[in-house]
Amino acid sequence: MSLRPSSFILSFLILLASVVAAAAPQIEVEGLMPPNAAVVTIDGERKMLKVGQTFKGVTLISVYSRTAALEVDGNETVVGLSRKVGANYQAPVEQIVTIPINPALQYRTAAMINGRQAEVLVDTGANVIAMNLGEARRLGVRAEDGTPTQVETASGNVRAYLVKLNAVTVGNIKVNNVEAAVLEGDKPSTVLLGMTWLRHVKIEEKQGVMTLTKGP
Repeated sequence: MSLRPSSFILSFLILLASVVAAAAPQIEVEGLMPPNAAVVTIDGERKMLKVGQTFKGVTLISVYSRTAALEVDGNETVVGLSRKVGANYQAPVEQIVTIPINPALQYRTAAMINGRQAEVLVDTGANVIAMNLGEARRLGVRAEDGTPTQVETASGNVRAYLVKLNAVTVGNIKVNNVEAAVLEGDKPSTVLLGMTWLRHVKIEEKQGVMTLTKGP
């Protein structure tokens, strides 16, 4: 039994669509360094691209604070951080955040602390999240409600207050009820993302990129 012309054309179009879908690259934006570069993973291979560079047929056009513009097969698409593009997209079972190293060889990134934005410095040597008194006030953290203590720093012992932060979010990873220390004075100048938060994630460092992974 032969196919009628219309049936043959329909079957051919379905087959062609399947081939195109299978060929679509799987792209994930894992790190943003506006306005010049981004870390992308294409078909499982990670690459740091500068604006204008092409890798596996994907060109980085521009980089913003939360998104990157990519050209794929001649079409421009805007992709958010830790979002995947592709014909066979599947929701991730793990929460993953990537942080590129900066020129000072530090891993700094944006975070939300008690619903307010702050810059944090990843510090695996800090037992707790640490911030100075002024930053605590800006974030709405009431140090006076905490437990007074002494914290040993490079410049000596400093009076501090142990507090509980309602939530600390980095990228798409959120940890609730996190212990932190608020130090009197103006140190540390940047909030230290210490082990009371980091112990909830797996930490990997490779080729100047730190990857934080939290299981489902």
